Amino acid sequence: MRKALARSRVAASGAAAAFAVSSLIALSGCGVLPQSSTVSHVQAAGAGQPGAPAANPGAAGSRILNPANGRLEAVVPDISRTVLLIGDSQSEPSDGWPRQGLESVGYRVYYCGRGGTGFVSANGTTGNYIDALRRGDWLLPSSTPALIVIQGGGNDAASGASDRRIAGNAERLIAELQARYPGTRIAMIGTLARGEGNGGGRRTEVDALLGSVAAAHNLPFVSVGDWLTRYGLAKDLADTVHMNPNGRRALGTLLEHRLRDLGLERKAVAGQPPAMARGGGTGSFQD
Repeated sequence: MRKALARSRVAASGAAAAFAVSSLIALSGCGVLPQSSTVSHVQAAGAGQPGAPAANPGAAGSRILNPANGRLEAVVPDISRTVLLIGDSQSEPSDGWPRQGLESVGYRVYYCGRGGTGFVSANGTTGNYIDALRRGDWLLPSSTPALIVIQGGGNDAASGASDRRIAGNAERLIAELQARYPGTRIAMIGTLARGEGNGGGRRTEVDALLGSVAAAHNLPFVSVGDWLTRYGLAKDLADTVHMNPNGRRALGTLLEHRLRDLGLERKAVAGQPPAMARGGGTGSFQD
């Protein structure tokens, strides 16, 4: 009888341990964030787009439980030099033009997003931006990043999402990020397009809509809704919306100049050397 009871207690203990481990795995986002790895330089590619394999932040690095929301977050080295970039497949490749622009003004890049997602659009495994953030599809960085940049809108334009839904979800995302990272400056990058009168269509409209949301919150905004034609870059499209390597480099340089115009370059702290351009970002997730 005693032996049977002891065996029952051992079995119960083992089941409890297994449950704890499975809970930790679920909480960490395992199975939600495919192709995970923490790398010294961001490795990522948009769905169906040329580039390096996708990577997700923090999977092989340290994680810490945030007591405020009960979720694991990634411990990011040099977080004070790091920008949290939220975006779609324009941002995901390791040489994506939003990354190149941000790295060129002194930041390391920590990316959260997924191809096919946006302010309203989800891709079947990862929710839209606000849903992904709230339910833990992304492994957010702990502590305080130097800057937060939100890029996107292309998938929302393609899916026919209404102005009301796009603007509403963008408002909720901004509020959630301000609550999660109080005091961290937030900036927005719009929707890459050809421009009004040159076939920009709904993508250009969404770019302008996001600009109005940013203005309402006094956030710096980089409008890219006519860059393909304004700067003669339509020739560098790899498909209808994504750029080839030459186009990504050109857009990265244009973004760098715009970020500097807006005063968004990273300011070195006394005694702290500036981050290397294109050097050593962490982690990722895919327009």
